[in-house]
Amino acid sequence: MRDLERLGFQHAPDATLILADRVILRANLRVEAVFGWSPKELEGQSIRLLYPGQTDYEVIGARARQAMQETAVYHDERFMRRKDGQVLWMEARGTALDRADPQRLAIWTYRPVEGQAGPESHLTATEKRIARYLVNGFTSKEIALALACSPRTVEVHRANMIRKTKVRNSAELVSRLLSGVGAG
Repeated sequence: MRDLERLGFQHAPDATLILADRVILRANLRVEAVFGWSPKELEGQSIRLLYPGQTDYEVIGARARQAMQETAVYHDERFMRRKDGQVLWMEARGTALDRADPQRLAIWTYRPVEGQAGPESHLTATEKRIARYLVNGFTSKEIALALACSPRTVEVHRANMIRKTKVRNSAELVSRLLSGVGAG
């Protein structure tokens, strides 16, 4: 039976991590396809490694900790970072083994969101695709080339995202997207 449990964990369809105090104790095989690191490279590391920045790590961590005290399974969408530095939009689900102290021991799963607008997101599928490029530092021209559209189309979507997230400019938009606040 123990072998079946280990087999189920190792080959789960989503990247799965077991964390203790936000340190990765175990990672399944899927993490390499999703994040680019092998399980052995991640084990023993802080989960901070998978966040685009320190602020994301702190803000999302605090929000998840509070929510996990109130609910059995926490769910959100957020940006996370791969080994190659690429920032991706991810669906995350976590459960705490002790809801009084959610970070003591928790299990998290991660799945890249492929251009779909989730129920918690205010961004359209196209806006999410453009947001992925924005947080990775692409210009409007570069995004337009990658998405086979005009730079003006990219600018219109960026303006819509600025309006939806209630920020003043593109720099604030990127900051807001990375922190996950107002983006889903």
